[in-house]
Amino acid sequence: MTTRRMSRFRRAALAIVLPVVVVGAVAACGDPAAPEATPSAGLHMIANDGHRLAFHVTPGHSPTLVLDAGGGEDSSYWNTLLPRLSRATGSRIITYDRAGMGASDEVKGRWDGRAAAADLHAGLRELGITRDVILVSHSQAGEVATYFARANPNVLSGAVLVDANLPQFFTDTQIQRIVALTAPQIEALEKQPSTKENRQLIATAENFGPTHQAYHQVSWPDRVPVTVIVSEKTPFDGSPQDAQHWRDAAAEFVAAGPGRTLVTAHASSHDVPKDNPALVLREVEQLAATG
Repeated sequence: MTTRRMSRFRRAALAIVLPVVVVGAVAACGDPAAPEATPSAGLHMIANDGHRLAFHVTPGHSPTLVLDAGGGEDSSYWNTLLPRLSRATGSRIITYDRAGMGASDEVKGRWDGRAAAADLHAGLRELGITRDVILVSHSQAGEVATYFARANPNVLSGAVLVDANLPQFFTDTQIQRIVALTAPQIEALEKQPSTKENRQLIATAENFGPTHQAYHQVSWPDRVPVTVIVSEKTPFDGSPQDAQHWRDAAAEFVAAGPGRTLVTAHASSHDVPKDNPALVLREVEQLAATG
């Protein structure tokens, strides 16, 4: 691997994979018998486990689309795509800031995917949304989606995972590569002035290996249909070996269960919602129409 390619891989690992640490599984279930609520439009600050989270509601009908951004991004990531989704589907749309991002409170300690999934579940329940939800999850949010789906399959009618972190990607070999290559960047961050963004990256890196070894063993529930969009360039455009592993992981995920569809975002970087919003719009619209 050339020096230039190694540098690109390190940047991808830090920006895409490190903001991705998820573990365990949350214990909750949907309540399909509960009547659907109609939450008011705008910002809702919702408390869960001692911290507050920012949820934003765009009115519409069911199914409810929940847009979850990747690592290092908050709800504003969806500002361009959101109105197009609203017009095309007529669906209610929820965007939110995970703990430590945007307007949501920070939580001390390492980033915990179980807590992230629990935060999302708590927010939806507080808004009265307990069924007919479609997750649209980019990058790191794919891990949150996986744990949420395992714990709350009755809440979901489907998901669109957009170049998302999938369990099949995190083999022992890949985890070791990522940990080794990102260690210098994390050490450098720890020496810099403490900022909200830096603290989030450092928290995400803590205990990376064991948490992703656990995530590697997790499977998507068969009862929840899912569309997987994989970018042609992947997060590792400068490293053919890692890019191929990313694409292979997406194919393995889709082959592992029923009701799964694989779509390639041709000529797109990892940032598919920005590079090819029409593709994301089409796949969400199709799932919403059939869900």
